[in-house]
Amino acid sequence: MNKGRLFLIPVPLGLTATDSVLPQPVIDRARHLKHFVAENAKSARAFLKSLPSATPLQQIEISELNEHTSPAALPELLAPLLAGFDVGLISEAGCPAVADPGANLVALAHVEGIQVLPMIGPSSILLALMGSGLSGQNFAFHGYLPAKDDQRKIRLRELEKDSRQEKRTQIFIETPYRNRQMLETLINACAPNTRICVATDLTLSSECIMTRTPAEWRRQEGPNIDRRPTVFLLQA
Repeated sequence: MNKGRLFLIPVPLGLTATDSVLPQPVIDRARHLKHFVAENAKSARAFLKSLPSATPLQQIEISELNEHTSPAALPELLAPLLAGFDVGLISEAGCPAVADPGANLVALAHVEGIQVLPMIGPSSILLALMGSGLSGQNFAFHGYLPAKDDQRKIRLRELEKDSRQEKRTQIFIETPYRNRQMLETLINACAPNTRICVATDLTLSSECIMTRTPAEWRRQEGPNIDRRPTVFLLQA
């Protein structure tokens, strides 16, 4: 029996029209899939409803894969693929398998010889880098930094030092309710000539991307980033 294909289906980064951020071939593919693995089943159903799906939602199989999923449960998620059905992998927002637990399923699919097909869609990390004015030739994404203030400050200074030595843009994210603390730490921990970019609500009508030095951040009022999806970047 032929194996199914694993399609990596991007989704919007927030509440916006699906066809404004996703190419039509991605929408068409997602509309006709009947098996999905999603970070959150509820949001996946909302996404499929927005397309709308060619299959009634109650007939679509959605399995969850998130940070709480045990590695031992991953083989079961491949069962439809091994039975010959195509499957769509969906993240909570943006591109699956990038800063996303779906990467574990993709890795296992390769082990099982299943074809993996990434599809085009919005990535907050790349969109933030594109709009930052910082180096796109050499960059690194670090996910979440330490939550405690003193540890976060130490880590930021390490990243700043690496950025200065390697001419590298450093990219990271924060839990939205700690965004303001992250920006305050950046302003206070970074050297005067370091450029700090804050990219908020990417692809939404409220999108805002600002790149400033610490002194400029202190002088000028910044965007409201409290509890809003935000990507942070720095280049020393």
